[in-house]
Parts: sequence; structure tokens; C-alpha cells
Amino acid sequence: MELGKEMAKLRKNMKLTQVELSKKTKVGLRLIRYIEQGGKNFRYDKLDVLLNFFGFHLEIEKNEPKIPYNAEQLELKL
Repeated sequence: MELGKEMAKLRKNMKLTQVELSKKTKVGLRLIRYIEQGGKNFRYDKLDVLLNFFGFHLEIEKNEPKIPYNAEQLELKL
């Protein structure tokens, strides 16, 4: 599953534009676009804000190999 595509799908299901999502979450529009376009290097506290808005919780296991985490290492269960 690709994080950006799933996030775009969630946003569209709520009938929100990227601009509206940015305003509601106070997460930068550029970051939202970057994630939805497949970007993989970003702050995970911002991702957590976005996921919380959609009703999900981001949990990072303590024993992960490196920080910052690459988006490909995340398993997003929707």
C-alpha cells in the first residue's frame, strides 16, 4: 500500500481539497502535496496529525533500525 495514494483517497472520500485539509489540520499544503505525490522524507509528527484527522493513529516501534523513518518502512493498516 502506498501511503500517499491512501491519504489522497481518504481526503477525497471526505470531499476535501488539499487546501481545505491543510487549513483544518494546520499542516502545510506543500507537505500534503508532497506526501500524496509519493514523498518519503518528512516529519512523522505531521503525518500523525494528518492520520489523527482521518481517525487513525501512528505508532512507531521502539526497535526500528533508524530515525527518521522512511515511509516505505511504515505499514499503514486501513
